[in-house]
Amino acid sequence: MKRIVTVQDISCVGKCSLTVALPIISAMGVEAAILPTAVLSTHTAFKKGFTLHDLTGEISPITAHWKSEGIAFDAIYTGYLASFDQIDLVKGMASDFPDAMLFVDPAMGDNGKLYYGFDEAFAHKMAELCALADIIVPNMTEASFMLGIPYVSDGYDESYVKDVLLRLCALGAKRAVLTGVSLREHETGAMGYDSTTGEFFSYYHDRIPVSYHGTGDVFASACVGALMRGKSLHESISIAADFTYESIRLTEAEEGHNWYGVNFEQAIPVLVERIK
Repeated sequence: MKRIVTVQDISCVGKCSLTVALPIISAMGVEAAILPTAVLSTHTAFKKGFTLHDLTGEISPITAHWKSEGIAFDAIYTGYLASFDQIDLVKGMASDFPDAMLFVDPAMGDNGKLYYGFDEAFAHKMAELCALADIIVPNMTEASFMLGIPYVSDGYDESYVKDVLLRLCALGAKRAVLTGVSLREHETGAMGYDSTTGEFFSYYHDRIPVSYHGTGDVFASACVGALMRGKSLHESISIAADFTYESIRLTEAEEGHNWYGVNFEQAIPVLVERIK
């Protein structure tokens, strides 16, 4: 069985980060080890009153113990990282576990804005981590900030997206996937580029005109899980995109659904069927 270690926070309520990654990866028949970077009572979209306990100081002792036990990983999957120090520690992990595929979701912004507490300097620091990665999966906002180019929300064409992907791989990443790409009014999806082969690939589906916190985590977790099950990157993004779509669809169909995340749990049977 393949083993992934995923490095991100635990938001105890909120359906994002580790509470999304752990069940999705496990359901796909892949072992999910975790390295929590912080514990929050809820994710930050709750705005007021959430608690946060930073765990940056635990990262080095945990990884040192793993090394002493001879524990190895097939992939290191990073999501939301809260500080420069955490990024540097993950860069160290990539050196400590050189045989592990480094899969980076540079979770730091959306809709043309960085999340609270992040700035352009942080985006440039995240670009350093992406430069070491085998695969990165930024959205259009995150790609724009890492590259230092204006964010374009609509009206772009395929050649524009390909240029962004080429620039992302020029940072150093072997393969880049841009999520939230929309070339037609009623479609959305992802486009990728493999710098080792020069191949571009894409996958699109119908757009559901809603937005939920944590859908990027759902996509990234399913994508890295599919890769560990032997799927190609092109196959993996189609599986992840369809799973994310179904999670959103089921959420919208439920009367009185929560506002803070998607019902990915109900879509897991669809995901399991896709990877058989």
